[in-house]
Amino acid sequence: MDNFTFHNPVRVIFGEGQIKAIAAEIPASAKVLITYGGGSVFKNGVMDQVDAALAGRTVTKFGGIEPNPTYETLMKAVALIREQGIDYLLAVGGGSVLDGTKFIAAAVPFKGEPWDILSKGAAVESALPIGAVLTLPATGSESNTAAVISRSETGDKLAFLSPQVFPRFAVLDPLTTYSLPPRQVGNGVVDAFVHVMEQYMTFPADAKIQDRFAEGILLTLIEEGPRALAEPQNYAVRANVMWAATMALNGLIGVGVPQDWSTHAIGHEITARHGLDHAQTLAIVLPAMLRVRREGKHAKLLQYAERVWGLRDGSEDARIDGAIEKTRAFFESMQVKTRFADYGIADPAFETMLAKLVEHGGAKLGERGDVTPELSRKVLELAR
Repeated sequence: MDNFTFHNPVRVIFGEGQIKAIAAEIPASAKVLITYGGGSVFKNGVMDQVDAALAGRTVTKFGGIEPNPTYETLMKAVALIREQGIDYLLAVGGGSVLDGTKFIAAAVPFKGEPWDILSKGAAVESALPIGAVLTLPATGSESNTAAVISRSETGDKLAFLSPQVFPRFAVLDPLTTYSLPPRQVGNGVVDAFVHVMEQYMTFPADAKIQDRFAEGILLTLIEEGPRALAEPQNYAVRANVMWAATMALNGLIGVGVPQDWSTHAIGHEITARHGLDHAQTLAIVLPAMLRVRREGKHAKLLQYAERVWGLRDGSEDARIDGAIEKTRAFFESMQVKTRFADYGIADPAFETMLAKLVEHGGAKLGERGDVTPELSRKVLELAR
């Protein structure tokens, strides 16, 4: 296990009826901008609860943040904040709203062109404070420093990380997830699952706690994910899925261990090119990635096969094959398809995506830096 420092300052407020707690978390004198997406938070009653909690405060609202939040939209919010002197942000929605809000928070005080935060890795020295009311468990953005932003004009989808954009608090009420459509439920479970895999499915590092925590999250998602589709108003199921998605990417299971993230890097290019949901791209890439890189991931694949899928009999190759196929079948059971053809993409434009991948720093991906564009091409070809 490598040396590490672990620090997560996010105050998580979990459970039914907890949205009212935001009143005590946001200073009474703050000028608040509530950010949201397509408007479902008005239909399911979440915004009514937020409004009640912030009654009497100075509040402005900004909606229309896309499922893949765009720079163009977010910069409109930046202009609004600067014009009105807003000093606190409250993201109400899923991971895309949170990601977008993190970028807004960093962009407002940034000196220079805010796109440099994403394209050039410019340092984020300060940011507006952020709170969150989560309505879609998936990305873990409510408890980490990461955000992924797209730019429609150039076809780029890029990430940034900064401790400055840790949310001050995050409210997780499982009741807010009851009205999610099956597509978003399936996407959320797959997204969380692959987040764990990117930190777990590398090579052994004698990090037993991280491995066991990761395997526990995976098993929980396997058990509860299909139930979330079948029993959409089962509070216990929704609570376990919600907490699993947060734990998948709050930093805990990734400390001191090698991490991969090549599936995400390739997936971002698929979204940028074809507009697929983030989780759909992960479901396409991961099974193919595991097949192409089975030699380098051999030991962890065997561990995964045994501990997560209960595969203990047969040859090592047979167990690895079985684990990969069970992974694919799990994604399919969550109603998330696993091949380009399933989405009607007959010509995936691999060369265009690979060129963008290299442009975005993807010439050497993976835990060993050995995922070259040639290997990425093999992964994409296998996922047709």
